[in-house]
Amino acid sequence: MIRRARRPLLSLVATLLLCPHARADGKPAPAAAPACRAYNGGSCCAPAVTAHLPREAVFASCGESDATFLGEQGGKDSCKYFFAVKDGKGDDNVVQVYVPITKEPMTEPNDPFFEWKKVGRAWFTAKGSSPKSAPLLNSTTGLWFGGKGYMVTVNAATKVCTKAETLKLAARIK
Repeated sequence: MIRRARRPLLSLVATLLLCPHARADGKPAPAAAPACRAYNGGSCCAPAVTAHLPREAVFASCGESDATFLGEQGGKDSCKYFFAVKDGKGDDNVVQVYVPITKEPMTEPNDPFFEWKKVGRAWFTAKGSSPKSAPLLNSTTGLWFGGKGYMVTVNAATKVCTKAETLKLAARIK
């Protein structure tokens, strides 16, 4: 009698060990949510780029969610997170992360078109230095963070991330 009671349990344990996608009730487990939602036929972002600013950090700092997230689009050293916002086109409502490798560690941005101010360990675009660059700050806020052998730049559309929210986002850059 004891032997018969153990066999179904052993069979269940063996099934779960050999078939990790099986559930105890014998039905297949639901498929896991995809780790990436590619935007407009693009490719997924490289983990090496998203490690510096994951989309969850953008969600938390900018007040966005999976419901407004349209997808991501990866490049060689970049990642764009697209969002649906009221009165806006998806292609314009983006938080772009760019992480190029640098030979020398950089301590501050060297962009001549903007005046930068420090917020925590990062820098943000405070003012345009030329008549052509000033209007850009109405639609985007830039962030810059320097690390050993890399730098991180972020351009956040103000419809996705207000300037105050972007300053919160600066603390999440790694």
